[in-house]
Amino acid sequence: MFKYILKRLAIAVLVLFGVSIIIYSLVRLMPSDFVDQKYQPLVQNGQMDPARLEELKELYGLSDKSFEGMVKGYLQWVGNALQGDLGYSFKYESPVGEVIFRNMGISFVIAFVSLILEYLIAIPLGIRAATNQYGFVDYSATVLSMIGISLPSFFLGALFIRFFSVGLGWFEPNGLLSSDIPNNASQWTILLNMAWHLVLPMAVLVILSIGGLMRYTRTNTLEVLNADYIRTARAKGVSEHTVVYKHAFRNTMIPLVTMFAGALPGLFGGAMITEEVFAIPGIGRMAYQALQEGDVPFIMGYNMFLAILTVIGTLLSDVMYAVVDPRVKLTK
Repeated sequence: MFKYILKRLAIAVLVLFGVSIIIYSLVRLMPSDFVDQKYQPLVQNGQMDPARLEELKELYGLSDKSFEGMVKGYLQWVGNALQGDLGYSFKYESPVGEVIFRNMGISFVIAFVSLILEYLIAIPLGIRAATNQYGFVDYSATVLSMIGISLPSFFLGALFIRFFSVGLGWFEPNGLLSSDIPNNASQWTILLNMAWHLVLPMAVLVILSIGGLMRYTRTNTLEVLNADYIRTARAKGVSEHTVVYKHAFRNTMIPLVTMFAGALPGLFGGAMITEEVFAIPGIGRMAYQALQEGDVPFIMGYNMFLAILTVIGTLLSDVMYAVVDPRVKLTK
């Protein structure tokens, strides 16, 4: 297994190298950059000399958009990244690494709780739907899952705000803390208030994610329940509960392990659209705003951070295959 992991890590380096080239090229080919968006209105109003604008673009390393200039800028970024320097964010005026690690905590809490709830609800519901195929539970779960899969996050978030915040007044529509929280409030009061503000964002994430996982679990369970060894276990008089949750469920978990590959970047990367809809100051919302303003260093650092987490998640997923299924041997 050690040899397998080393080989996968070597491949991961090549993958990250390719991903960095693609991301940097796409960011530099954007029609406008940070300097243009911030200072171009001043030039148009006559409040800034165009020559000064070019000087600022030269200072930020955004002036040369030729192929040679982009190659030079990319090599400079790679050299700094290999030394642990992801650059200095234009928008947030801080080192990129510091901005990421300082603001991903709230995103991690939202994603972690949502992930736990998603698995606790979707897997039992998928198994229940499979064991009652074409029954009321199966049809109801299928309809609800399709609704969750079909709804965009911004639409469901806006719907929740309209119904639960504006209509019923149970929650505030956005933000992380209520405006009437006193400055001398206790830490426990602040935590409870923050938790109450996170109910709607987490509900949106769970509803949008639960459908796919539930359908995936249902399909895998149905396939396993039709296997020969399941029929043999039933013929021997084994109880249905033992057949489903001991024999079938273990093999159902094997394909579900694949989904863990995307869970790790989701935990730390933030829910970009959902955080923007609810004005949650997480790393996803910050990345969205940085992308809008063409903050090249932050976009590069954030996306490479997600790429590294994806590679690690994929490697952990492969290793977990051997844990879940003893027939899998990680030797190649």
